[in-house]
Amino acid sequence: EVDPICALQAAMEGFRVLTLEDTLGWGDIYVTTTGNFDIIRLEHMEKMKDQAIVCNIGHFDNEIQIDKLNAAAGVVRTNIKPQVDKYTFPTGNSIYMLAEGRLVNLGCATGHPSFVMSNSFTNQTLAQIDLWKNKDVYKAGQVTVLSKHLDEEVARLHLEKVGAKLTKLTQAQADYISVPVEGPYKADHYRY
Repeated sequence: EVDPICALQAAMEGFRVLTLEDTLGWGDIYVTTTGNFDIIRLEHMEKMKDQAIVCNIGHFDNEIQIDKLNAAAGVVRTNIKPQVDKYTFPTGNSIYMLAEGRLVNLGCATGHPSFVMSNSFTNQTLAQIDLWKNKDVYKAGQVTVLSKHLDEEVARLHLEKVGAKLTKLTQAQADYISVPVEGPYKADHYRY
C-alpha cells in the first residue's frame, strides 16, 4: 500500500499491512488490485513460495511483469488448463499464473455478477435521465459529480433483492440531523 490513509483503514479493520517483499517465501496467493504497472515484478515471482498463485484484478496485464516472466531464461511455462499456467523456475520452484496476468474476473470467471451489472446499468440510466431532464444544470466539457440522491435511488431499488429493509426517518429526526426525510442522507462531499 502506498496511501497511508488506506493502510491505516486496512490495519484498523484487522488486516496486516505489509510490503510485497515482506510476504515473499510464505504468501500463498497474490492478487494485484492497484491500477498501476510493475507491481509484481520478475524478481518477486522468483522468490515466491513454491506453487503460489498469482493474478490481477486491478488493471491491464501490466500490473504483473508477464512479458519479463515469459522471456526469462530457464523459466518453463506449462499450460495446466485454459487460463491457468504453471511457471517453473530454474530453482525448481513454481508459481501458477491465472488469466495470463489479465483481469482474473473476466479471464477465469464470467465477469461481473448480474446483480453488480444491474446496479451499474441502473446508475447509468438514472444519470442519463437526470442529464436529459436538467440540461441547463450541466455544462459540456466538464466532469460533474451527480447528485447523491441518484446513488441512493440505485441502492433503494436493489435492497429487496438482498432482503434489506429501510427505516423511514420522522420529520423531527430528519430536522435534527439536517437532512430531508426522502434523502439524500449524506453531504455531497461524503464518500462511502
